[in-house]
Amino acid sequence: MLRVALLGAGRIGQVHARSIVENPDTELAWVCDPAEEAASTLAGKYGTKASPESGDAITDPSVDAVLIASATPTHVDLMRESVLAGKKVLCEKPIDLDLDRIDSVWLDIKDRAPFVMLGFNRRFDPSFREVHDRVEAGDIGPLRALRVTSRDPEPPPGAYLAISGGMFRDMTVHDFDMARFFLGRVVEVSAVASHNDDPLFVEARDHAQAMITLKSADHVLCNIVNSRSCSYGYDQRLEAFGDAGSLEAGNMTATTVRASTAMQSEAAGPVVNFFLERYMPAYKAELAEFVAAIKEDREPSVGFADGRAALVLAEAANESVATGTVVTVTGG
Repeated sequence: MLRVALLGAGRIGQVHARSIVENPDTELAWVCDPAEEAASTLAGKYGTKASPESGDAITDPSVDAVLIASATPTHVDLMRESVLAGKKVLCEKPIDLDLDRIDSVWLDIKDRAPFVMLGFNRRFDPSFREVHDRVEAGDIGPLRALRVTSRDPEPPPGAYLAISGGMFRDMTVHDFDMARFFLGRVVEVSAVASHNDDPLFVEARDHAQAMITLKSADHVLCNIVNSRSCSYGYDQRLEAFGDAGSLEAGNMTATTVRASTAMQSEAAGPVVNFFLERYMPAYKAELAEFVAAIKEDREPSVGFADGRAALVLAEAANESVATGTVVTVTGG
């Protein structure tokens, strides 16, 4: 049984707590959060220990692994402390918003045989994973193009936007990782974006909409379409196109019922409206991979280098928007 300490009791921490408790191979050993009431409430729900101090869990010799689900600015310090304490680490994306800080923590931990997995849960979504595995199996011949659509149901609050690092680092980073999952090394990035004249995004100097084009070292193309709001729900789709056909993962609805009448055909219910409804199976599969990699004494399928590479692409997209040019990428 893998004893896991959860660092962070916010919304994403609550998702991970559920995954840990429901996995037969893991035990929730601690919940830590500077917001003491949040930590104690979540810990109380699952009958485990709570503390406002992450160090209480990190230094506990009975803890095998640490899941970092705290605020992004805390990730590198908690990662460093956990690895130096001999713990296995699963860290939510992004590692950090600054490449220098990412490189600095790696210098500190690289000689300690670190086991660090990054929380790019969409790699473990059953539908996206099937498309990926069938592409790898050659079902559609050589991959030529990937299309990723990711639209949130509503914008985040202004207070969040102010500290998020911007759309590309905060939201699109998932899609950059998905592109790398399919394409491998990305060598070119071109991006355009708009604030929609929305005061929320104008004030935050952030984007409401964006379109990004990527090219891989093997000349495979990827188009990413993002929006911070979507009237019909949480729009999450993916299409892989190759010489012999295409594979598509569509949106999820609450049921598979479709209605056909004289006025409509194949009418479906609304698209799910929350990331938890859409991706809870992916979070559970992500944790299962974390456990399996530890048991099998191997590298996790998505690691520290993948987290760094996704941020490299985010920085390239920011540069492309600012300069209006195609940006050549190294290390992407």
